[in-house]
Amino acid sequence: MKRLKVGLIGTGYMGKCHALAYGNVRAVFGNVPAVDRELLCDVPMDKAKEIADQFGFARATDNWQQLVSDPAIDIVSITTPNKLHKEMAITAIENGKHVWCEKPLALTLADAEEMAAAAKKAGVKTMVGYNYLKNPLIAHAKQLIADGAIGRLLHFRGFVDEEYQADPSLAWTWRATKAEAGLGTLGDLGCHLVSIAQELIGPVASLTADMATVYPERPMPDGDGMGKVENEDVATAICRFENGIIGTLSSSRSAWGRKNHLAWELHGDKGMLIYDQERMNELRLFQNEGPVSEQGFRTILSGPTHPNYAKFCPSAGHGLGFNELKVVELADFLKAIDTDTRPYPDFDAAVEFEKVIHAIAQSAEEKSWVTL
Repeated sequence: MKRLKVGLIGTGYMGKCHALAYGNVRAVFGNVPAVDRELLCDVPMDKAKEIADQFGFARATDNWQQLVSDPAIDIVSITTPNKLHKEMAITAIENGKHVWCEKPLALTLADAEEMAAAAKKAGVKTMVGYNYLKNPLIAHAKQLIADGAIGRLLHFRGFVDEEYQADPSLAWTWRATKAEAGLGTLGDLGCHLVSIAQELIGPVASLTADMATVYPERPMPDGDGMGKVENEDVATAICRFENGIIGTLSSSRSAWGRKNHLAWELHGDKGMLIYDQERMNELRLFQNEGPVSEQGFRTILSGPTHPNYAKFCPSAGHGLGFNELKVVELADFLKAIDTDTRPYPDFDAAVEFEKVIHAIAQSAEEKSWVTL
């Protein structure tokens, strides 16, 4: 296996997640290419140097163009604000780099499609940060569905809620603008729910939706007046999947008490499955079997019999976390690079997820059903 040299752009929340994954992936999985943390980019340069040392990167720069064109770099990680993804990713791709980019891909669907087309033309590998798809219990739920554990699928109900914009006194930020963030709760949270729904059930065929900006203004950070919030705080869609199943998708970034409520229920004619990311190591299963007086939900705890869990821990019930899912995501990406296979979810897959959230926004604006 060829050793791969990595360049990381951005050192915030997700930048640290990427750095941790690069540091841990080979220790956890073993059979993946070795990675060298080569070059880190942030501004100003003093900060880049300090965090490069902290994250274990050999070099630092304050110029992302220098990073993506550096001949030593094989993989570029992009963990910057949304508006920067497109230019950085396409420039990296044009320089022959594989790209690991956080979601959403871009501010608009057209930009996301342009990124995917560029990657396909260049023949490089891409991965997008839908790491909740890598949870061992999501894979187990998918297998239960395929095995008929809950029978014929009938109905999906999904929610993804957080409280980071619940307080109306919180200051205005770039996340409130379409030019900086694009969509609001749909781009930040709702796309994760779409990725899970389509992983378990299949593509969405059509939908109708509504959305609202519940706090249309927020105080400016410098205390000088109020700033306009241009994108949505809450959104809800009724959808029909291509296989005929109906469902609901709902998202809020203004939901008090919710920390990471990426939750769903999947109803079948023989039972149902329930999952909540806030309890990410538990999957609840109900099956309509045996005496009614003895029927009830079973709680399945994640363990080494579920995909990839044993790579981290040999004991059931001890649990994995958010950062471990990022390691699984990276391992899949590195294996795809090494074997010249398609990683998932790549830019093409991410475009399919983002078609749904943009259709939700379109439906809410037009007050009509939208066919994908």
